[in-house]
Amino acid sequence: MKLFLDTANLEFIKKWVSTGLINGITTNPTHLAKEGGDPTQQVKEICAIMNSYGDVSVEVTDSEPKAVYKQAYEIAKLASNIVVKIPCACQYCDVMKRLVENDVKINATLVFSLEQSLLMAKLGVQYISPFVGRLDDIGADGLQLVEEIRTMLNLYDYESQLLAASLRGVNQVHNVMLAGADIATVPTGVFEKMMEHPLTEIGMKKFNDDWRKLGIKKFPA
Repeated sequence: MKLFLDTANLEFIKKWVSTGLINGITTNPTHLAKEGGDPTQQVKEICAIMNSYGDVSVEVTDSEPKAVYKQAYEIAKLASNIVVKIPCACQYCDVMKRLVENDVKINATLVFSLEQSLLMAKLGVQYISPFVGRLDDIGADGLQLVEEIRTMLNLYDYESQLLAASLRGVNQVHNVMLAGADIATVPTGVFEKMMEHPLTEIGMKKFNDDWRKLGIKKFPA
């Protein structure tokens, strides 16, 4: 399973990408606005950092279909590892179809149903991104949707990858792993919590305390 970081923060990306744990980045207008500065330059820097590691998803900010088509091309030209995020909406189906036919990789975002997922798979998008947390927020079952999309993609042999998005905690990451998501995109806070467990901390302390009792200054001697 691949892990993407859901952030536009350069320092956090640099901190973790060299470990080999991170396979891609997802950004959105909110992330880029939070970092300040020139968003185009920010995207270029992220893509340069991730060049040998994986894709960087960058979302369109226009809304009119013709403008989205043009902007998507402009975004894609910024770097070879860019995937353009476009909302899963009727008015953008023809836009996505033409972009895919012209080798622009698409991340279909804001997906909330199996039916939407099927249509995106038929368009040939690179990634289908169901928003697990937002579904849970309204009392729906985001995990069930991930499971249904996995079944659908396998049943009909579609090539689109299942990217579980809007994950709010470690438990949701745990669940989408078992549900068969190809990728989980994880906020920075959740990613670091994935490393933590109280028993690990307790065990490390005990080992260190026991070792200090020996009074050994150098090991191996």
